[in-house]
Amino acid sequence: MDLSDLPGRTLVEQGLRDTQSGRTTVESLVVAISAPRLQALGLDAYGPPGKVPDPELALYALLGTTDERDPYSRYNALLRELTSFVRALEHRVMRERRGEL
Repeated sequence: MDLSDLPGRTLVEQGLRDTQSGRTTVESLVVAISAPRLQALGLDAYGPPGKVPDPELALYALLGTTDERDPYSRYNALLRELTSFVRALEHRVMRERRGEL
């Protein structure tokens, strides 16, 4: 699936690669947050290796271990980017299903 024109694609594509490589990263946790929605839209999205009971809490904790001064702002920015990506992909998939593309 071509994702090249979707907002936030770099974040999601990196998260998908990290997940497939077995790495738990900021990006793989972001993908895990919306994995069910992304799967429903046709992406091979899963959470990071090992069961992470709450990827949102794991993401926030991981951001807190970096040298960032405000993990809360970064966390919210990542979620906004993810939301933009998912909404754009949902819109595209709906248009495809209606035969508009």
